[in-house]
Amino acid sequence: MTGGAAVKLPDMAYELMETGYHAMLNYQHRDWGRGFSTVILQIEPKHLNLAGVLHGGVLSGLLDIVCAQSGIYFPDEQVIRRSVTLSLTTTFTGQCSEGLITACGKVRAQGRRIYSASGEVKDAQGNLLAFGEGTFRYRSQDPIPANK
Repeated sequence: MTGGAAVKLPDMAYELMETGYHAMLNYQHRDWGRGFSTVILQIEPKHLNLAGVLHGGVLSGLLDIVCAQSGIYFPDEQVIRRSVTLSLTTTFTGQCSEGLITACGKVRAQGRRIYSASGEVKDAQGNLLAFGEGTFRYRSQDPIPANK
């Protein structure tokens, strides 16, 4: 699921991710295509909790992002699809305080309006930090998936 170089996203997608929560997290896209998404994050002090380890909210946020993005890829760069999270479960399995982490999401089931995806976050040594799964609904004004 992961590639070597950062992936080129449509300009509109970059504009959406340069604001709010996405900008605060400061993650980078590694790979994105039909049914999958991978992002990387260099841990910074702002990502740590009071105990000095990666905050669970950062892990949950990354899982939400990669799972949601795994279902919204569209091959036409002029089309930006969006979805909303209906549910998200997260299980925390490890801790880290520094380095590069990788989050990967993959679509598991997909219908015309709703899809399910699972994801995981690993540290630079490949240790599993968290995994989860979510259910997402395509926004009604966006294109219906052609890959159903």
